[in-house]
Amino acid sequence: MAGNRDTVKLDPNGGKEIVSAIPKKRQDLLKWNGWGYKDSRFEYENGTLMFTGSRYPIGGSISLPYFKQYVERHLNVDLTKKCLGDPLPQHYPEPVPCTDFIASLRQHKIDFSQSGEDRLIRCHGQALHDIYALRTGQFRRIPDVVVFPASHDQVEQIVNAANEFNVVVIPYGGGTSVSGASTCPENEHRPIAALDTSQMNKMLWIDRENLVACFEAGIVGQDLEREVRKLGFTTGHEPDSYEFSTLGGWVATRASGMKKNTYGNIEDLVVKVKMVTAKGVLEKSVIVPRISCGPDFNHIILGSEGTLGVVTEVVIKLRPLPEVKKYGSLVFPDFGSGVRCLREVARHRLQPASIRLIDNEQFLFGQALKIPGGALSNLGSALQRFYITTVKGMSLEKIAIATLVFEGNEKDVKLHEQKIMAIAGKHGGFSAGSTNGEKGYILTFVIAYIRDLALEYSVVAESFETSVPWVRCDALCSNVKNRIRQECAKHSIQHYLISCRVTQSYDAGACVYFYFGFNHTGFSDPVHIYETIESHAREEILSSGGSISHHHGVGKIRARWYPGSVSDVGVSLYRATKQELDPNNIFAVGNFLPTVESSRTVDEEKLLISKL
Repeated sequence: MAGNRDTVKLDPNGGKEIVSAIPKKRQDLLKWNGWGYKDSRFEYENGTLMFTGSRYPIGGSISLPYFKQYVERHLNVDLTKKCLGDPLPQHYPEPVPCTDFIASLRQHKIDFSQSGEDRLIRCHGQALHDIYALRTGQFRRIPDVVVFPASHDQVEQIVNAANEFNVVVIPYGGGTSVSGASTCPENEHRPIAALDTSQMNKMLWIDRENLVACFEAGIVGQDLEREVRKLGFTTGHEPDSYEFSTLGGWVATRASGMKKNTYGNIEDLVVKVKMVTAKGVLEKSVIVPRISCGPDFNHIILGSEGTLGVVTEVVIKLRPLPEVKKYGSLVFPDFGSGVRCLREVARHRLQPASIRLIDNEQFLFGQALKIPGGALSNLGSALQRFYITTVKGMSLEKIAIATLVFEGNEKDVKLHEQKIMAIAGKHGGFSAGSTNGEKGYILTFVIAYIRDLALEYSVVAESFETSVPWVRCDALCSNVKNRIRQECAKHSIQHYLISCRVTQSYDAGACVYFYFGFNHTGFSDPVHIYETIESHAREEILSSGGSISHHHGVGKIRARWYPGSVSDVGVSLYRATKQELDPNNIFAVGNFLPTVESSRTVDEEKLLISKL
């Protein structure tokens, strides 16, 4: 420990106790078969769509009447037919016996559960096939035991026992993965332990002088940010899943946040990681800003998706809280003009904390969620339409919208805003005000709840993302949309939505998010159809110069494209690392590598892995 470290007062367990946003019994607060809080959801009643609860600005008694018109027109949804999905099951698969492993947990006084309900809650992430299976009672393989370590030492004890008794370990953080990484492999016959990190949520220390702090990996994003804000700091890491995802999950997936332009992605924020492997603990010996000492092992851990070990502690950078936070928005005549503007902003390295561009389809969708009596309704909306169409000569069926977030001191923010507005003007853009920018930014945290509503009315929908060089960004977006339209025609899908947005920008390119959903009335296996179409879209992304993923990761869903993304040598290097750190293949089986049939002996598994 450095002598000048200003350490928070430690409790008897070795850290500052934090009240977690996610309780041990998650189903008391969170949906077991959907996104987010149980008291927060879109509900359609008496001809009006409403959002329940008071956790979000859109919630409460506010009605959203325009949404009904939108979904009926674009998705042909019959709002008189609602399917709530299957209730929480009363019967569960019997756990695969793991007597010796359970005895070891008891010996070390490690909390665990074999309750069917607790096991079911942790058998999935938020991928479409996971949620659809839960809602239709089609789940197959669930963990055989859920383990709740309270410290790094207990994780070591769990991993040692799992390695000794051939028990698969799937690290489980916030449960927000959309890559299938936390899904239990159906053909795994060995016992599976879901290692729930939610009880490892302490701040271990903070160094105010060097602007770093150490947290246990199970802390949820909103909890972490709340704690450092009390002390006058921020991490600035704000992914869309920020309310529920964990620090360890961010590291394991190489996460990206909406304000990465100012604060960096997770790989820029991490100083040191501690990870428990089957061979021991992997970590650097010093806490320094940079080190030239061979390959950086942090980057072996980052993006490993639980396949090499369990992340237990992370030292992360902090920044003082900004003096000013200001929102903004821009209107462009079309999506291509917006892309060219963002590209020029990036070329001059003028990106604000967040700058995101939505296409016309998403703009219209967002308008369907607007609140009557708000800034964009009634007279205000009429005036704005007049200004856009008559004064600016733009078409409402083509315009694209960018939302902005500036952070810093007042003088710098004002100058920064002026420079970006000048660049936007060169590309036909103009300011639509701070109110629209703030609403657009906050809507990000609510939009994930839409999918649950869609499933109740026979619509399957999901998002997928990529990163792409600037010179190919606009063409990639157009190509992928056209490919999805072609695939919908092949499957006789008439009512669907496809849209995109640029969410993060870099010197060399951008991250693009796609949103696709369709009315599956009359289709017997809608998830299979969706995944087939998304696979074709993914092929189009790759052929158009995009990547397999920007920040969602590989997991099981995108494993087929992993070899082509990293080369044969890259695959061999990963496999060699896997065999060295996890010789018995107990960690997160099925991610990156094919699942090994567990009916084989341990020695046979080692031999098979070595040949993969």
